[in-house]
Amino acid sequence: MKKPTIKFTATTLILLSILTSCSEKFTIDQKENYTKVINSDGATLGYSPESGIKIISQDRYAFKDLNKNGTLDSYEDWRLPVAERAKDLASQMSLEDISGLMLYSSHQSIPGSSRGFGASQYGGKPFPESGALASDLSDDQKKFLTDDHLRHVLITSVESPVIAAQWNNNAQAFAEGLYLGIPVNTSSDPRHGSDSYAEFNAGAGGSISMWPGTLGIAATFDPSIMKQFGEIGSKEYRALGIATALSPQIDLATEPRWSRFDGTMGEDPDLATDLARAYVDGFQSTDGGDWGMQSVNAMVKHWPGGGPEEGGRDAHFGYGAYAVYPGKNIADHIKPFTEGAFKLDGPTKMASAVMPYYTISSGEGENVANGYNKYLITDVLRGKYGYEGVLCTDWGITRDMSAIHKFEGKPFGVENLSVAERHYKAIAAGMDQFGGNNDMGPVLEAFKLGVAELGEEAMRARFEASAVRLLTNIFRVGLFENPYLEVAETEKIVGNSEFMKAGFDAQLKSIVMLKNQNKTLPVEAKKKVYVPQRYVAPTTNWWGITTPEKTVDAFNMQVVAKYFDVVDSPEEADFALVGIYSPNGGVGYDYADLENGSNGYVPISLQYDTYTADTAREVSLAGGSPLEDFTNRTYKGKTVNTINTTDMQLVNDTKTKMGNKPVVVSVKVGKPMIFSEIEGSAAAIVVHMGVQDQALMEIITGAVEPSALLPFQMPADMLTVEAQFEDVPRDMKPYTDADGNTYDFAYGLNWSGVIDDARVKKYK
Repeated sequence: MKKPTIKFTATTLILLSILTSCSEKFTIDQKENYTKVINSDGATLGYSPESGIKIISQDRYAFKDLNKNGTLDSYEDWRLPVAERAKDLASQMSLEDISGLMLYSSHQSIPGSSRGFGASQYGGKPFPESGALASDLSDDQKKFLTDDHLRHVLITSVESPVIAAQWNNNAQAFAEGLYLGIPVNTSSDPRHGSDSYAEFNAGAGGSISMWPGTLGIAATFDPSIMKQFGEIGSKEYRALGIATALSPQIDLATEPRWSRFDGTMGEDPDLATDLARAYVDGFQSTDGGDWGMQSVNAMVKHWPGGGPEEGGRDAHFGYGAYAVYPGKNIADHIKPFTEGAFKLDGPTKMASAVMPYYTISSGEGENVANGYNKYLITDVLRGKYGYEGVLCTDWGITRDMSAIHKFEGKPFGVENLSVAERHYKAIAAGMDQFGGNNDMGPVLEAFKLGVAELGEEAMRARFEASAVRLLTNIFRVGLFENPYLEVAETEKIVGNSEFMKAGFDAQLKSIVMLKNQNKTLPVEAKKKVYVPQRYVAPTTNWWGITTPEKTVDAFNMQVVAKYFDVVDSPEEADFALVGIYSPNGGVGYDYADLENGSNGYVPISLQYDTYTADTAREVSLAGGSPLEDFTNRTYKGKTVNTINTTDMQLVNDTKTKMGNKPVVVSVKVGKPMIFSEIEGSAAAIVVHMGVQDQALMEIITGAVEPSALLPFQMPADMLTVEAQFEDVPRDMKPYTDADGNTYDFAYGLNWSGVIDDARVKKYK
């Protein structure tokens, strides 16, 4: 019988040589989708057999030949300092390579949706029709990785942790096969929110650990919990292939009407500073030490603080373009950055990236959005405070806009420049990277504009400076050594029972008890409870997607039934449990108002009932846009209706039905609210910023004692809201309830009464 012929590829021969050499200080482990090389007292490497990468053996160690030139370049030598490696690679990069590195992709879902926001195609077809795997790269992803040299990818939804890990490996293998072998740096917006309806069981896992939002963690007044979240979150992120967090949002929440209030760490500069430091330390350190394979770059946002939006209007739209400082208090807004995120307790020293907000910071340098403001970026952030990390614009600031009220580009103050000119202005201001831009064309055009003004040598040096900063963040989290994931390990790590328990414990510590008249709480388990359903009005989100009206259970009734005997009528019940949301008083702009001959600007209400802004400013502090023929954005005298006024009616109607029997009210708060409209109908009130219903039941039944404190003030009325300064913390008259308790910053109750512990003394 003829013996079979065995053929050896060049890669196989190299591997055989490595395996048979007893003197080498590394071993090779062939994984399912990649090759793992373990240096005995050095870096662990990973590469795809299909990418064309080979191993270089030098000084008996293994190194990846990323640019395939057969020699060990400085950037490939894991023994060298990161700064030296980043500088070497930047010097080898073409203008196109650097321009692509300066891009941050638009939002990518895995797999891509068939239509609408985040839509993608696979082989020219929508995903369901393509026959592609959920972990395959989309056509757009292959294009921007190849043609546009992009390496920073923002992912949103993923089908599962397994799919995320497999997609990561596919993306890394694809990028590794391209010139220079620069890995993909995947990022994410916060993804650890709680599903209110989910149940927690000791020992059970989930798709990712569930925590209260950062405002909820702020309510614990405990930076150690925030740090623990960062430590766990970073492990889960890295197991999903995510190496950069587009967080934390450390804007000081001094304007109570702002729609992004719930993403902050509250309104107090000292508390927010300590929490910001803890968050970044937790994410960036590996096991409490320096940078490593569990580290995640933290991109803190939004410099110099996006909180003081005039009238609470948000800068995702042109009507919210201006941040104002009537109290001359930008210093408090900068503090969480300069004293928190830039002065870490851990060895990573400072947050690795910063994102300015869309706003024009009125009176602070040129009247342009922060990403174009050279004074705020170069003079203050880099100059005065010595910040050395990456500066990335918020998403879409260089795109065009056609109307004040449309969700489009945000080129505030530079509307009349071309897209290329906007890129150049941002680079000249000191920015390194452009969020939400998959196209390197405008960056190349910006380079040409710079050459015409400064000369080619100066512009090349400027681009290389950004490249070094961007590469530094990729190098120090180990992506150049091993960007690959073991899918089985991802399954074990993400949402494991230990992490789920830590998140649930944090939820319990984030629930604030505001009122407990006659010790209504805790309620004895298995008491009879009446739980009215909640009406949800039709709404339209930022992307124009409308949700129809509906009537829903306010809680997961299966969870409630495990704690109490649920009955159908108030007459049967021992007490009522009402679940509502804080008032949704609009966005501060109504196109119909413009069409009716006014300026389009209306109040944002923090009360449920109809509100008329009789005491608002006669003249706005800021205003002006090429899309408007006026500058005064006042809304004085105008009336607004709250979308969920039925929540107020639900509480008060339930009290009427219950008579003398107690009504317990649970409020999910996204921002401060006026309690005078419902407090009198409630025997007990608890508020939360996003927790599982099970955590609420644990508090209500007394299984856990409430311990959280308000990280912001609850205003007495809309008069004090209109009178407060957008940039000044804790400057409202707080609401005082029927028991004489004032809903001020750092207020909360436990079973004994008003909490007055070391946390209160430190921060209040």
